[in-house]
Amino acid sequence: MKKTISYSIAFLLAAFGLLTLFLSASVIFDLFGIRGKEGNYVLFIVWANFISSVIYLLASYGFIKNKKWTTTILVISALILTNAFIGFIFYINEGGVHETKTIGAMLFRITVTLIFVATAYFTITKKKQINTN
Repeated sequence: MKKTISYSIAFLLAAFGLLTLFLSASVIFDLFGIRGKEGNYVLFIVWANFISSVIYLLASYGFIKNKKWTTTILVISALILTNAFIGFIFYINEGGVHETKTIGAMLFRITVTLIFVATAYFTITKKKQINTN
């Protein structure tokens, strides 16, 4: 049962990571005409999402292998996204051109990342701490 949960979480995280990787890489590298469909995207937000997508894929491996570093790299992803969002708020306040949907999308992505952080902490990190004591 424990492996099933880890594999399920890893699958969800990998799917989220692959989707994010595809969408952000498509905007950055102008693949499949997606850049034109995105409207007024903000490049540093797209890069933060791209970096996080790679972290999600690494973290999905960490879930499968039950690695303690999984929590750490997901926290790093959450910090990258949060800092990018703070920068985005400053960008908006300075009159930067953007899509309103980006605000909701970033809040969603940060929330999902924090859920994965909590899941990694309680299923990997905390259990390893208990087992070593």
